[in-house]
Parts: sequence; structure tokens; C-alpha cells
Amino acid sequence: MEINLTDEGTDRETGKSQGSRQSDDAAVNLEPEKFQQPGPAAEKEKVFEVDGVSVSYGDSLAVKEVSMDIHKGEVTALIGPSGCGKSTLIRCLNRMNDLVPSAKVEGSVRYHGEDLYGDTVDPVQVRKLIGMVFQKPNPFPKSIYDNIAFGPRITGMKGDMDEIVEKALRGAALWDEVKDRLDTNAFGMSGGQQQRLCIARCIAVQPDVILMDEPCSALDPISTGKIEDLMTEMKRDFSIVIVTHNMQQAARVSDRTAFLMTELDATEQNRWGRLIEYDATEKIFTNPSNPRTEDYVSGKVG
Repeated sequence: MEINLTDEGTDRETGKSQGSRQSDDAAVNLEPEKFQQPGPAAEKEKVFEVDGVSVSYGDSLAVKEVSMDIHKGEVTALIGPSGCGKSTLIRCLNRMNDLVPSAKVEGSVRYHGEDLYGDTVDPVQVRKLIGMVFQKPNPFPKSIYDNIAFGPRITGMKGDMDEIVEKALRGAALWDEVKDRLDTNAFGMSGGQQQRLCIARCIAVQPDVILMDEPCSALDPISTGKIEDLMTEMKRDFSIVIVTHNMQQAARVSDRTAFLMTELDATEQNRWGRLIEYDATEKIFTNPSNPRTEDYVSGKVG
């Protein structure tokens, strides 16, 4: 896939918010916490290179000095207790934090080697290439068909729209369930179907990466199982990053797992999230290098 993060047709003044990171000259070069990087991943193509990333909301630090590489064709899981910055971190990967006026991102995020926060980068194009599925299904108040066709239409995609819609629904393992009611309102679908519809809507614009922020937290076990099976199939075509509170889910679906933990300052009044360990999922859950990781995955803390 050709990676092009600029779009001359977009008004960049409205594309960036006050929360956008400053230029490279103003970036803070932070020394990341030392932890064991997964060895075999070094041979794979890097999709993201996250280097010393810190995120603040106003005067409050939310994430501190995170460094990790995310690789092509893998499912990467972010785990950790509530409030450790998992969602904040994943939103750095497609500049969703730009939409929060008080947000400030420092450090470096490179996407296929290109500075994701560079002055010439168009955030709208970023979010086309790096799609996102949220915790709660959010279909549009339109028909199933129009939900899928919405993105391709507004981005001016060429091709037969019926084929685009069918391909996206098949990609989300939803076609057989809805092919006879494409003109019905998406709100009439079950919660699990709505979440797969949102995944299909994301697929329809042909992204490179799909970010999932706790996509199964509001679903029943059967629907959760379908989403997990879908992620396993989708990583053949997409790189996937998932935030999950469900450690068993991370163990089932991910290739690599990053464990984040909340840290306190000396006054115990201020807290932030920090990456504790990042490694192959099997190692994280069977033989972690950091005792804090072992305590969390074994259920002693968290």
C-alpha cells in the first residue's frame, strides 16, 4: 500500500487542533524506561515506532515516556489496570488526541518511517489510513448499506459501490447475516452485529492499520468470540492494535502484548501511565521479565 499522509485538498488549519504536537524542534527527547524488546519482531517491518512519547491533558501528565515498535501483520495488545493510559496511547497512533484542545503529545511517533505529527501531515489522511473502532458500537442512523458506503463516498473512492460494500461486510464476517436487509436501519442490529458493522465501515476505506479500543467490553460472550475470530483473520490484511481489560482476550488474539501500569509521584497526588514490559504475548503471560507484570497477569494486583 502506498503511504501518503498529506492531502493538498484539505485545510490544514482546521485539520490540526491546539492539542497537536509541535514541530520536531520542539519535541522532547525523553529517555524511555528500559525493558526487554521482543527479539523476533526486529525482523518484521515496523508500522509504528513510538519513541519517548508522553501525553498531557493541561497540566496533568497522562502517559510518560513510552517507547515501543509495532509491526506489520500482527495483533498488538495493550493491557493494564484502569487509568494507566492505554486509550490515551492508542489515540496517539492516529492523532485522535488532536481533537482534545488541552492535549499535548511529546516525543516521536513514526508511521512507516514518517513523522506522524510532521507539519505537512494531514490528520484526516492519517485517520483514513489508520482507522479506529471504539468501545461502544456507534453506527450511523442510516441503513446498513449507507453505513458502509459513507466513508468511500466522502473520500471519493472509485469502483462499484455495491462491490465495495459487499467486500467490507464479508471482511467483517457479516455479509451472510445482513445481505437480505441492507436497506434496513443499522440500529435494528444486535450489539455484536453493530460492532462488526463498525469494523466493516472501517475496512471499507481500505486502511493500513485498525485500532480497537476495547471493542468487546459491551458485548456478550458469543459476540466477543466472533470479534476475536475476526481479528485473527483480519491480521492477514491489516495490522491491529487493541486495548483490552480482558487479559484472557489478549492472550488469545495478540502476537505481542504491552503492559502499562500507573505510577505515582513522591506526593502520591499525581499519577500517570508508563510502559512496564513489551514482549511476545506467550512470554508476557508465561515468563514475564518484570515482577510487576507477573503480579498483574497472575491476578495479585490490578
